[in-house]
Amino acid sequence: MDSAVSAVKKYCNSLVKYSRRKTIPVQVGSVTIGGDHPIVVQSMTTIDTMDTMGSVEQTLRMVASGCELVRITAPSLKEAENLRAIKEELKKRGCNVPLVADIHFTPNAAELAAKIVEKVRVNPGNYADKKKFENIEYTNETYQDELDRVRVRFTPLVEICKAHGTAMRIGTNHGSLSDRIMSRYGDTALGMVESALEFLRICEDLEYYNIVLSMKSSNTQVMVEAYRLLVQKLDEEGLKPYPLHLGVTEAGEAEDGRIKSAVGIGTLLEDGLGDTVRVSLTEEPEFEAPVAQKLVDRYHNRHEHKTIAEIDENPIDPFLYHKRQSREVVNIGASNVPRVIADLSQFEEITIKDLKNVGHFYLPEPDKWRMNDQGADYVYSGNNAIDFMLPNGLKELVDYPQWNDLEDKANRYPVFTFDQLAEAENADDQLNFIKLKADELSEDVMSVLEASNLVVILETENEHAMPALRRFFFELVKRKLSVPVIVSRNYTVTDAEEFLIHASTDFGGLLVDGFGDGVMLQVDKQSDKETQLADLKLKNETGFGILQAARTRMTKTEYISCPSCGRTLFDLQETTAMIRKRTDHLKGVKIGIMGCIVNGPGEMADADYGYVGSGKGKITLYKGQEVMKRGVASEKAVDELIEIIREDGKWLEPELANAEF
Repeated sequence: MDSAVSAVKKYCNSLVKYSRRKTIPVQVGSVTIGGDHPIVVQSMTTIDTMDTMGSVEQTLRMVASGCELVRITAPSLKEAENLRAIKEELKKRGCNVPLVADIHFTPNAAELAAKIVEKVRVNPGNYADKKKFENIEYTNETYQDELDRVRVRFTPLVEICKAHGTAMRIGTNHGSLSDRIMSRYGDTALGMVESALEFLRICEDLEYYNIVLSMKSSNTQVMVEAYRLLVQKLDEEGLKPYPLHLGVTEAGEAEDGRIKSAVGIGTLLEDGLGDTVRVSLTEEPEFEAPVAQKLVDRYHNRHEHKTIAEIDENPIDPFLYHKRQSREVVNIGASNVPRVIADLSQFEEITIKDLKNVGHFYLPEPDKWRMNDQGADYVYSGNNAIDFMLPNGLKELVDYPQWNDLEDKANRYPVFTFDQLAEAENADDQLNFIKLKADELSEDVMSVLEASNLVVILETENEHAMPALRRFFFELVKRKLSVPVIVSRNYTVTDAEEFLIHASTDFGGLLVDGFGDGVMLQVDKQSDKETQLADLKLKNETGFGILQAARTRMTKTEYISCPSCGRTLFDLQETTAMIRKRTDHLKGVKIGIMGCIVNGPGEMADADYGYVGSGKGKITLYKGQEVMKRGVASEKAVDELIEIIREDGKWLEPELANAEF
């Protein structure tokens, strides 16, 4: 068997048809994770664990919203003990939802909690290890000594879980890998996987198997790589096929949080991976379960999708991000960022004012155009060519028959069907587009794609959209065809949240594998223009949001904010909103906003700047992983954060940022 095929089979059952990975079932109270059981939706409380009634009320709201497991932080013995009171009060209220104790740094709290609740979550990066951002030289012998130390520290918890029938999640976080792991494996997906496997091997030696695994990161590319590699390593070592808990850490809030979660989680669900899901939003926890459920619901009837051509080998490395090599055609492909094409083809009349919905604003007084961070690169007008001068830099796509009749073809490029291109007597010298369906894989089609001035607009009607589109990219890679590809999809928006989730999964799943030189979200013809313009605006913003979430084009400030928990030392939602208000004009800057010092510094691993709670009313400010100021009063902390950004040369006054467009 080809080695590439072997790698595919180890991390998913199929690349062309939906087939959920078969895992061992893990019992968590009355809920079973894995096996043939439905994917479980869970979330985490945000209130102080010592607030018994507050925790109970919040848990009841979460369960009412669809939460099947509830996780509660237990940072010390007192919180672990109070889980008993919370559990008893929930039973009095008629609620028997299984509880999960979230543990960091404190093995004694984990050992107590394991006797009370149905599941404990441990982070191998800080359960028996530490993170001081130190690089340590290890020999094989000294490294083994450290593993022996971990075994001694971890074994009591395993024995307690065995005795009490308690499940465990071994949950690696990209941002909280221990100094020991970082020193040997670096800041890599392999390091994340090995961090979990070290603990898992101890469990298997002790014949304890009631385990769920997770590989979380705020970077969707790293997250996807790590989960895939974990599955491959489990198989390679002959370990049991444990269920997977999927989640993107610190996804954020509102649309951005939903898009980022779907890019990471949805990509893995498409591959048949994942047995329980938690969407981490900087919002009230009862808002998380409905989002997770919409992610999961898409796969209930996925077996009915249209058949996709089989693949005999995976031509890419699924465990390491590489952008597909495509040639440059004008400003599309090669090293250019993915382009966003706004679809205006369903508009009966296109006016200057309409373009404000795709980030281009006409100012009558100075007779100038202004563009914001989400200004579309191209507009597709179909068979209705725009009759006014476009802003500088914006270019238009026109269906070939209408383009061919235009007297002025400057900054206008033709869109062909395959048949039209085969018969056309005229084309643009620099840039031409061809619309293709993902299942058009014939020799005739492939031979056309060798033209140096051609870009594909790739579509599919298959319900299993991402693998259908990915199959086309695989064919291009296999044939060494470097034609740039714009991915185009049509979604009728009846539920805006569901649309965000579906689009982010389909496009994001391609982008995190390095596929796609641009995106176009098609706009439906609506009964009234106002509704149609709203659809246009939503889809343009979503396109840019997906590119940012997939880490392929940064067009706005990114906030890596945790979803809050009982350890949080300030109002996270209010603080995030305050920081956004002051900094959301800083294009491409990543700011971590973390509720506590326990996980904050690690989990905002790739943030440029950090705002972390370090005590009641006290904030620690970071530049990267370096502490810049400690114990800053919360009322002064945002100003101090801005000063750090300013001193680093990344600050821009809002009025100057706006003046750039």
